[in-house]
Amino acid sequence: MFVFGSSLVDNGNNNFLPNSIAKVDYFPYGIDFPLGPSGRFTNGRNVIDILGQRLNLPTYIPPFSDPSTKGSKIVNGVNFASGGSGILDNTGALAGNVISLNQQIRNFEEVTLPELGMQLGERSTGILSQFLFVVGSGGNDYSLNYFLGNNNVSVEAFTANLTTTLSNQLKRMYGLGARKFVLMAINPNGCSPMATASIPTSNSCVQSLNRAAHMFNAQLKDLVVAIRPQMPGSNLVFVNSYKIIRDIIRFPISRGFRNVSNSCCEVTKRSEGGTGILCKRGGTVCANRSEYVFFDGLHPTEAVNVVIATKAFTSYLKTEVYPFNVKQLSEI
Repeated sequence: MFVFGSSLVDNGNNNFLPNSIAKVDYFPYGIDFPLGPSGRFTNGRNVIDILGQRLNLPTYIPPFSDPSTKGSKIVNGVNFASGGSGILDNTGALAGNVISLNQQIRNFEEVTLPELGMQLGERSTGILSQFLFVVGSGGNDYSLNYFLGNNNVSVEAFTANLTTTLSNQLKRMYGLGARKFVLMAINPNGCSPMATASIPTSNSCVQSLNRAAHMFNAQLKDLVVAIRPQMPGSNLVFVNSYKIIRDIIRFPISRGFRNVSNSCCEVTKRSEGGTGILCKRGGTVCANRSEYVFFDGLHPTEAVNVVIATKAFTSYLKTEVYPFNVKQLSEI
């Protein structure tokens, strides 16, 4: 697996970035992870870790920015994702130093590909077609860019630009040898504690954020069909994590969840000079983490990640994975 995107799939790249505010290399992050706080934006495993286990990969996918990610360590894949980053280069400037999706692709092309060639010899050219290229980006382009008021365009025009940019980035990966793609939807960020805290009088989700995510996801789902003629021999799967999380929030009890609106960890509020997203360093944390949807102000718990990854891998519902699931993609 090669992994690109933002904090929902970042396995610790930002730990190694100087001047990045989007770092989670501290407790209570990783409280349920075997290696402790690792830079994953959750209490335990993220979706990538669980997918890797379903695919029987022998180890966790190593983060690109870790100096020890080299040699034989890269033969099962590398994670390039960076929390706070987006599809657009200017997304995430708020978070200080982050690695944009374009830069992640350059890192793959300029550093990892040559190194893979040295590890695998002539096998390396054909072997890329067997890797899954997972892309999970776009949420920050709204929350850390568009909705900060940086853009004098309609949300429709912004979304169209976003999906066009992403389709060009997918074609770049295809040109480098990628053939199997897993595209992750944007989550219903309007339901996150960070978003709902901005309207304390209401218990409902912030519709403007969810409407934007929904619009992007609809175009992303269309893209998996529309782009294939331009990328012969490719297969793409759309994972509708938006719907999967929305269903948990609507019907939590039947899925084993009890708290759909609060963050499990103590979050530094905006009024306290925080972002309203990240857990307070060494702050309090809920005991019944498997019953919570959100670990911090934005990111899901491991329990939710298990649901998303399991459905991505095995679901036969086209509303959840389209046009087929990740297991079927891996067997092509």
